Amino acid sequence: MENFRNYYQILDIYKDASVDEIKKAYRRLARQFHPDVNPGSKEAEEKFKDINEAYDILSDVEKRLEYDKFIRYWKPKGIASKMGVRVPDLRNWRDNLSGNGHQSGKDVDVSDFSDFNTFVDQLLGRRREVKTPQTATKLKAQSSNVYRPGQKKAVYKAREREPKKNIEARLTLPLEKAYVGGIEKIRLEDGRSIEVNMPAAMISGQRIRLRNQGIGGGDLYLNIMIAPHGFYQLQEVDIFCELPVTLVEAVLGGDIEVPTLDGWVKMKLPAGVVSGQRLRLANKGYPDGRGDRGDQLVEIKIVTPKEPSQEELEIYQKLREVERFKPRRDLPL
Repeated sequence: MENFRNYYQILDIYKDASVDEIKKAYRRLARQFHPDVNPGSKEAEEKFKDINEAYDILSDVEKRLEYDKFIRYWKPKGIASKMGVRVPDLRNWRDNLSGNGHQSGKDVDVSDFSDFNTFVDQLLGRRREVKTPQTATKLKAQSSNVYRPGQKKAVYKAREREPKKNIEARLTLPLEKAYVGGIEKIRLEDGRSIEVNMPAAMISGQRIRLRNQGIGGGDLYLNIMIAPHGFYQLQEVDIFCELPVTLVEAVLGGDIEVPTLDGWVKMKLPAGVVSGQRLRLANKGYPDGRGDRGDQLVEIKIVTPKEPSQEELEIYQKLREVERFKPRRDLPL
């Protein structure tokens, strides 16, 4: 048959090759015959185009089935010996794909196609333009047109493959979200929106790799940043916060509630605590990635009411009358 191409021979694989074997063979040959590796070589360019066409068909289960059914009817003398490879029985392979023990689909009639290229055009959904004197100059100028060896009348438009490219994106998270992780919706610069299940205990400067989420099957790298928090400050694995308390709480002490990343917890406030004094909540800091956690450092800040009630003012007045504490008595003057 005119222009027949044995895709198994082109990729140097057996006819019962698995999908992974096809992919490995394609990658090896694509690197070997890539135009960038063989600048100016027409032979390498044609070989590279054939490799891509072979991979397009054999890596797709349905297209591979149609191709195998088609070539069953095209058996010129000596084909097996010319190939130099074994030609196994593919019936079991096809039966496994159909799942019912019978060959799926309708047999292809070779007479339906004038040549092999016509069959491939239909299989790949590829347009074919007839070269005429009026269009010859225009077609010659189109670098995307692909000419097959021995072909004179048909011009094929090759499907361009988007090259693999790794990309990076910056993701800024609130501290609480970075601590618990979970589903996060990310909008990329190319317009795509993806949902990612983020790990817990992320930190600023962390770089997360997402396979095959880049351009053309490349990878996406997320650069994590933790947004400043209005109450907590992350100091390595310790969490610092400034806790306001009343004058009465500072003088009398007792149990008070303190907010943490795990929710509100009770803390014992010693009597007579002063502003600036730091208390420690053990294991309430940030995870260190090795199964341990830092501490939460609580700095006391005594605050007074801006608008005390009349009853409070009367109590403060009585306290002034009976108070014996003289904080300015021992000033070094």
